[in-house]
Amino acid sequence: MTDATTAGADVGPVTTLATPISLDFDFTPGVAQSRFLKALATGTFVGQRCPVCTKVYVPSRGTCPTDGVATTEEVVLSNSGTVTTFCVVNVPFAGQSIEIPYICAQILLDGANVSFMGLIQEIPTDQIRMGLRVEAVWVDDADLTPSLASIKYFRPNGETDAPYESYEEYL
Repeated sequence: MTDATTAGADVGPVTTLATPISLDFDFTPGVAQSRFLKALATGTFVGQRCPVCTKVYVPSRGTCPTDGVATTEEVVLSNSGTVTTFCVVNVPFAGQSIEIPYICAQILLDGANVSFMGLIQEIPTDQIRMGLRVEAVWVDDADLTPSLASIKYFRPNGETDAPYESYEEYL
C-alpha cells in the first residue's frame, strides 16, 4: 500500500491542525490592582478616584487614563450596579463550565465611572435589558480569594431599572 502523499495524489491544503498547546504565565499586579484584588478577598469592590476629573476607576490601574495623574484615593464601592450593555452567549466552547445560553454584561457599579464585565444569572435570557439593576453574588467566605473568581455572578436585585440617562455615557 502506498501513502497518498508519496504517490503524488492531490490531497488539498491543510486547513486544520490539532496539536496540544500550553500557555503558562504568571500575572503580577501592580499596587493599585493588588488593592483591588485584596478587597475582592473580603467580598468588597474598591476603586480609585482621579484627583483631577474625580472619576472612579474599578479596577484601578493606578493612574487616570484621561489626566495622566496618579489615582491614590481609594473608594469602597457598592455591591450593586447597572447593566449598561450585554450579550447572550449561545456558542459552546471547549472547557466551558456554564450551560448555554448565558449572559455576559458590562456592569457599572454604583459610585464607579468605568464598567466591567460580569456574568448575569438568576434571570431568563429573554428578560435581560440595559438599565437592569443587579447585585454581586459572592462565593462563600471560606472560598474568597484575591481574584475575580470570588464573584460567582451578578443577579437582579429587584430595584427599578436605572434611567437611560444615568448610564448612557458608559456605553
